[in-house]
Amino acid sequence: MRSNLRSLMIAFVGALMLSPVFAQINTPAPSPFASFEQVVGLTTISMEYSRPGVKGRTVFGELVPYGKIWRSGANQSTKITFSDDVKLAGKDVEAGTYGIYSIPGESEWTVMLYTDLTLGGNVSGYDEEKEYVRFTVESQDFPGPVESLTFMVGNISDNSASIYLIWENTMISIPVEVAVDEVVMAQIDQVMAGPSAGDYYQAAVYYYNTDRDMEQALEWIDMALEGGERFWIVTWKARILGKMGNYDEAIATAEHAKKMADEAGNADYVKINSDLIAEFKSK
Repeated sequence: MRSNLRSLMIAFVGALMLSPVFAQINTPAPSPFASFEQVVGLTTISMEYSRPGVKGRTVFGELVPYGKIWRSGANQSTKITFSDDVKLAGKDVEAGTYGIYSIPGESEWTVMLYTDLTLGGNVSGYDEEKEYVRFTVESQDFPGPVESLTFMVGNISDNSASIYLIWENTMISIPVEVAVDEVVMAQIDQVMAGPSAGDYYQAAVYYYNTDRDMEQALEWIDMALEGGERFWIVTWKARILGKMGNYDEAIATAEHAKKMADEAGNADYVKINSDLIAEFKSK
């Protein structure tokens, strides 16, 4: 019995050692993974893709047929991410991550952004309803050959750039436009208009928490409330008034905040203000 058990254990251990879980050998990927990010103006463009090689083959027109959908890479779908809204080849594209698919041609390519990032190379399942946008660009001869499929962002200015796909002796260039002037002008308008209600609120809370000038804290919390009454801001006004010793006004303010919180269905702030009212009444 013991001999049989020992034989089974040896066989089990041997099987484990031969299983993939215990494999120690790593080999190069046929199409290595690559990623990069590039800032254009105020927008970050990032990409993830796998890089197949030419390996002595004729790529476009044979390995990658003309007129058929291609994943624009290898392995999983090639992904591109825009941190802000952009224009690609004149088409509006919202911030987000998309798969890049294409239909290569001898002189012109159709490029598509795809919303389903799980499709990969199974282009038989390609669904045009999941396309975000498509556009056409010219195919250009490239002095090569370039062995590995290469994506890059170049021709960069403050508000534009080009996304390049280069492989073998072929290149396409996708023009990108990013918003800069309108974003900067909006920031300038906001800053020059002075602090926001949120800025006054944060300053008042900091003064309260660090035991600074409560008169100043009260002024700032009132300025924050000019941006609209919120029960949590009114609660902080009650705290500031209480720290100043204005208990009657602090109680009235906490009661108002409690009523607002109750109407908003926020039980936490109802309790917070009930506790503040009890505390102030005990003074």
